[in-house]
Amino acid sequence: MRIIPAIDILEGKCVRLRKGDYNTQKIYNENPLEVAKQFEAHGIQYLHLVDLDGAKSQHIVNYKVLEQIASKTTLKIDFGGGLKSDEDLKIAFASGAHQITGGSIAVKNPEVFKNWIATYGPEKIILGADVKEERIAVSGWQEESDEALLPFVQKYLKEGIQYIICTDIGSDGMLQGPAFSLYAKILKNCDRPHSETEMRLIASGGISTFSELPKLATMGCEGVIIGKAIYEQKISLKQLENYIVDAN
Repeated sequence: MRIIPAIDILEGKCVRLRKGDYNTQKIYNENPLEVAKQFEAHGIQYLHLVDLDGAKSQHIVNYKVLEQIASKTTLKIDFGGGLKSDEDLKIAFASGAHQITGGSIAVKNPEVFKNWIATYGPEKIILGADVKEERIAVSGWQEESDEALLPFVQKYLKEGIQYIICTDIGSDGMLQGPAFSLYAKILKNCDRPHSETEMRLIASGGISTFSELPKLATMGCEGVIIGKAIYEQKISLKQLENYIVDAN
């Protein structure tokens, strides 16, 4: 299972929110590149970079931070937050994103999102399924949609999507444990019966202790995004380094 630390960018700084609420922001570092380099120094190869300003503004904002981290580390970055247009995507990939995550766009403008999958390939486009009570939430989690989780995921699997980040909004930033039952439900009900490619589910939200990671791996999660647990030192970078070494 891939270990994917998260850096959320607000006004150029590394912050965390609780349940996506901008009023709960806590600044952990004013230099996101410094944080990314710490991750890299502990053998981490992946990074989940979220443009919170972009999510609010409905277009890419912090592409300079992306460019800086991509050019000064070897981390493979998946980038999300406010990607709404073909131009946003071009900027993200030109700035060094390895993959991009689309959430609200997949709900509000599915034709554009499907075109991204067709244009860039399913290995470059991640479906962001942000969930509140098994409904998809959009616009930086400020709105709920009418989309139910399982049909939403199944619909995009048929379009060729491979990678899915599922974030349980109720757990995010709360350090109360991930939504194991939700991930089990997705893994059970959203397989790919007629495809050579397996669905790759990335768990996100609520990770609070190191012991949760092997459980997610055993369930079949392909990756796990860890944010606040690292910044609040509930999980150490040394533990993650050892996990990566043991896995290899």
